[in-house]
Amino acid sequence: MTVTDDRRAVTARTDEAWAALDAVVDPELDEPITDLKFVRSLDVVGADVVVHLRLPTSFCAPNFAYLMASDAKDVLVALPWTRRVTVELDDHHDSDLINRGLAADAGYRGTFGHEAEEDLSALRLTFQRKAHTAAMERVLTRLVRAGSSVADLGRVTIGDLPDDDATRALLRRRAAIGLRNADALPVFVNHTGSSHATVDLPLQLRLARSTRISIEGNAHFCRGLLATRYDLEEHVS
Repeated sequence: MTVTDDRRAVTARTDEAWAALDAVVDPELDEPITDLKFVRSLDVVGADVVVHLRLPTSFCAPNFAYLMASDAKDVLVALPWTRRVTVELDDHHDSDLINRGLAADAGYRGTFGHEAEEDLSALRLTFQRKAHTAAMERVLTRLVRAGSSVADLGRVTIGDLPDDDATRALLRRRAAIGLRNADALPVFVNHTGSSHATVDLPLQLRLARSTRISIEGNAHFCRGLLATRYDLEEHVS
């Protein structure tokens, strides 16, 4: 292999690694850690990958921090060419503990021991349900702005939605919490897939909107904190 071929291989693997990290989301903000600029660095040497993560503050919830770091390692290990994957969290009050646990593949409970009171899968599901609620509100509110009444929203099915990014985002989030995506199924549902009574639709839409606004507001706030903490050029106004 020539030097040029070797550089191309490194570039291709680096691109693959970044693409894999695009699938890792902050559980609370429902955005990829790459978009949020939580990936501080990514280096590929042969079949080895080293990633450093950073967060907006040193006191971000340890369970969220571990979940993101663990997910990052999992998607990189899943690449067919990786041999050794190192993911480290920088500048967090539990960095040493989390990094030791990741290096040893100890898992969440093995890393935090008796402090791991909440099951990580349950935490993930809680935020996946919130992400579904926010994505659902976005497509429903768009219909209302286009002239639909709130009372009509209960009759909207997946097949009625346009084939666009908002709909595709909703379908991904439905699948993540175990809901089917058949065209005939209703859009305005709870996390079990059950429809709401027509009389409850205005309240449920307001509750969904508050969930969406909370997620978006937290994301905006965290971007600002991260930009300030690390003196990034992309300051959030």
